Amino acid sequence: MTTLASPAMCSLTPIILSLLCFTSFFTPILVIAQPDFQLYICVQDQGNFTTNSTYKANLDHILSDLTTHDQTNNDFAGFYNFSYGLTHTANVIGLCRGDLMPDACTRCLNNSRTLLPSLCPNYYEAIGWYDECMLRYSNRSIFNKMETFPSFYAWNPSNASDPNRFIQVSRTLVQQLTTNATSGDSRQKFATGISTIPNFPTIYGAVQCTPDLSAEDCSMCLLGALDDIRSCCYGKAGGRVQTPSCNFRFESYLFYQLPSVASSPSPHIAPSPSQSNSNTPPKPSRTLVMVVVPIIVGVVVAVVILTFSIYIFMKKTKERKATNHAAASSMTPEDGDTDEGSSQFDFDTIKTATDGFSEANKLGEGGFGVVYKGRLPNGETIAVKRLSRASSQGDNEFKNEILLVAKLQHRNLVQLLGFCIRGNEKVLIYEFVENSSLEKFLFSPKKCVSLDWITRYKIIGGITRGLVYLHEESQLRIIHRDLKASNILLDADMNAKISDFGTARLFLHDQTRGDTRKVVGTYMSEILFSLEKLCLEKLAKWNHSKYHRPHFDKFTILLMLNRYSFILPRPSQPAFLLTSINSHTSEQLNHSSTDQERNDMSTTDLYPR
Repeated sequence: MTTLASPAMCSLTPIILSLLCFTSFFTPILVIAQPDFQLYICVQDQGNFTTNSTYKANLDHILSDLTTHDQTNNDFAGFYNFSYGLTHTANVIGLCRGDLMPDACTRCLNNSRTLLPSLCPNYYEAIGWYDECMLRYSNRSIFNKMETFPSFYAWNPSNASDPNRFIQVSRTLVQQLTTNATSGDSRQKFATGISTIPNFPTIYGAVQCTPDLSAEDCSMCLLGALDDIRSCCYGKAGGRVQTPSCNFRFESYLFYQLPSVASSPSPHIAPSPSQSNSNTPPKPSRTLVMVVVPIIVGVVVAVVILTFSIYIFMKKTKERKATNHAAASSMTPEDGDTDEGSSQFDFDTIKTATDGFSEANKLGEGGFGVVYKGRLPNGETIAVKRLSRASSQGDNEFKNEILLVAKLQHRNLVQLLGFCIRGNEKVLIYEFVENSSLEKFLFSPKKCVSLDWITRYKIIGGITRGLVYLHEESQLRIIHRDLKASNILLDADMNAKISDFGTARLFLHDQTRGDTRKVVGTYMSEILFSLEKLCLEKLAKWNHSKYHRPHFDKFTILLMLNRYSFILPRPSQPAFLLTSINSHTSEQLNHSSTDQERNDMSTTDLYPR
């Protein structure tokens, strides 16, 4: 069953929600002047017709003459059912609410016959409901048939004070009105009535069937629709169900027009004194109150809701701007230690410098974004790190790098030149380091040749000095947490520069341990192990295996690099040793096997990383 969305169900933006609530509040009032279109359905089961088809010509003809047939004046009952065409016949049913006057019914159906074909162009079958009338047409026979699909239900957004009793009284009222409606003739099957119970709100009800139904079909249609009333409208102060063949509605207020002349009998369950003379039209003063008071209340409510929605919208907009501004200003430390070399770049300038972040300028890709080579208008070459917009963690990494790197100035650290932010785009600009990363030298047979002993010694010293600065000499205590060969960059003179502070961890001056939300390293001990491993990689191309080694701290390593008289601990005997055969030594060529020494009694211990 199709549900008509009520104001309480709207999940749109605040301003649109306010407008919808404003419109729905005035629906009972606007119905008097101009019908509100409630729902229309273009039925796809019957397919579509072409623009110049015979069916379209038949449909246009019968719709244009719908309200001009001889069902007016004393014969008027608000029901039209006509067919037109020997082939590709068009069948039309028009049904007005039983309490409408002829001019109101004609106006509603004229609106329907104009609007419905435009909303469902080239559909063989369609149906539309207004508050005052229903119009449907099809290329199949739809007369004298009870049909309950398509349908919809809606409810009053107000809550009933006593839900169980309210729904029970409403069901009883609809059942009794159904009995009266089914006793109608082929001109009209419509009934209205009220239920008045002491110390309980008055309930108004109306039921209607298309007059071409039999009494049994009318009763079956209404009672079948009534079965869904608890699931849709329980706890609410009103509800309605609309189907092609019948409809009913109940409310805690008067929603239909009282008859000015006697027509079909309208049942009254425990009639109140105010209803004793049902043939007397409402007094002008009462009508004025019923129209003016809801308008005033509605305007006040709409203004309040609209004002509140605009306030929420503006507040969220300001918060978004503040978030972007905070991210941009987070590079300035709270203690006033600013990095004057860092500045905010224009995003379009950076985009132009990297040729639109082209693949040709791509230097590498990390866990939080891609690094590009760029050239500024002044000719300076830069490295641009563009954070991935799909990474929620990347935002935090971006803020970390601005906050941390901007405070750090050392010849063995990569210098941050600036940053830029535009919406979801977050970019860091670094100095360009010509020789890329150390990893490309260590594991490249061609480039590794350039790593002589003096160069390796120089690189190790630069890394160590950078770590000493990070750990001890800077105002902040920085634990890099991700020191590896790919994060060591080499400039044109093969000076080492530590990079990638996206995973750095900031410590207080008197803090030696800290918790982290990301498993990257084990702080001091892991950094020292990484440094020792890098040293071995550069000296002997040693790779990821556990070994027996004496313990060194960073100062010991720096001392080793700067003094030739430093005494090294005696290395332990390896458990297994392989040496290669020298083709130039004739004595070794005479050996029957490869030169090996094996400790058969040794046991290798596994050390998890």
